[in-house]
Amino acid sequence: MEKSERTYVFIPGAWHGGWAFDLIVKKMEQEGEKCIPLTLPGLEIKGRTQKRIINLDTHIQYVVDLLVKGDITNVILCGHSYAGMVITGVADRIPERMYALVYIDAYTPKDGDSCWSLTSEEYKHRFATGAAVDGFTVAGRPGVDSRRRPHPLGTFMQSIRLNGNYQQVRHRTFIYMTGWEGTPFTKQYETLKDSPGWEPVHCNSSLWTRYNERKS
Repeated sequence: MEKSERTYVFIPGAWHGGWAFDLIVKKMEQEGEKCIPLTLPGLEIKGRTQKRIINLDTHIQYVVDLLVKGDITNVILCGHSYAGMVITGVADRIPERMYALVYIDAYTPKDGDSCWSLTSEEYKHRFATGAAVDGFTVAGRPGVDSRRRPHPLGTFMQSIRLNGNYQQVRHRTFIYMTGWEGTPFTKQYETLKDSPGWEPVHCNSSLWTRYNERKS
């Protein structure tokens, strides 16, 4: 295929902004690919978004609006970690604009799931203790990249509502990264690796840590 036919849209995991993909986007653009890294509402480096009213629907609708208003089609929608929730919701609303979904160590929800229901006990504890600061956002770990922002709690807790349209997207890849302690994605990989309609990829997390010093 011609590289100009597709647009890669990158959505970062919790606490991160589009900056998390800076290096990979730079490399891909040098190779002639069209890339759009996004920062979801509430995660902006600058600005004072009212995080208390941000939920999963907010993030999904933000991406939908951007793609529709920009008339962007043939999208390869890539989501890391939490953003698996977002890309599934986007694909369910506008499947006709999708070419592929790429889950980078990310949650793969079904109707009624939430990030909270899918994650591990370790991450539930992190969400709960992080929310103790203000009750509306989940604080990140201290001593990490200063560009990280507290993540809106509602996005973790809200259940996703899916009509099943996301299953119309024929190309779905799950990238499972090993080599980091406490991964909540092992069970998902074991389920998806033999599932029809999925292309599982297994690699070491060292390929990703150049972009993210710690998993989220």
